Amino acid sequence: MPSPGKPPRITSREAAVKLVTANRNYSSWSLRPWLLMKMLDLPFEDQRIEFSKPDNHDDFREFSPNGKVPLLVDGERRVWDSLAISLYLADRHDGVFPTDADARAWTQCVSAEMHSGFSALRGDCTMNVGTRVRRGPGSLALARDIARIFEIFEEGLSRFGGPFLAGKSFTLADAFFAPVVYRIRTFGITVGPLGAAWVDRMLALPPMLEWEEQALAETWREASHEAELAAAGSIIADFRQKD
Repeated sequence: MPSPGKPPRITSREAAVKLVTANRNYSSWSLRPWLLMKMLDLPFEDQRIEFSKPDNHDDFREFSPNGKVPLLVDGERRVWDSLAISLYLADRHDGVFPTDADARAWTQCVSAEMHSGFSALRGDCTMNVGTRVRRGPGSLALARDIARIFEIFEEGLSRFGGPFLAGKSFTLADAFFAPVVYRIRTFGITVGPLGAAWVDRMLALPPMLEWEEQALAETWREASHEAELAAAGSIIADFRQKD
């Protein structure tokens, strides 16, 4: 299992594909390409680092052009941003997008919408895999984000027949909404029968179980992420391993 540590020193001599990710409990952006590559059975070296302070930009700039993770390293080529990584993979591998034209267009739209939107959900329901929170009533913006999530789940699963969001196979839509799965469980968000069945199906995927196992095994904490969690509501359970 990869272990946290200092930012990786990536050299052009390293030919293997490497995906640089961060804390399993916190890093929703890392989960998306990591899960996509796992579900597509693409071999890669999993380099995990930690969010050691509220702003890691300068440290991460040592290896990532935008000072963030995830980062894909393919030989001498570096690809940053979760959406860019996914599109890079789509150019080289089948399965990122559905083959059906309508499902493909829908997947592109909802994945881009998730990438650029849902700021209230991100801010008010921070990702923390190993905890459960009793949240307050929340803002109007959060209610609108949750309503839109419900709508996307209902549309995709009804229109394309499931069991995944855009049809029979796991695609980019499922990868991009995977962090929402943990938020739904952590904060007890209601998404209707179709959405709840999809959430259960996602939680049972072997890579998602692997991610969760690693998240629960993490003993390090980052103060600002923990503060966001405390501000979100009352923590009623914490399954993470203690020091």
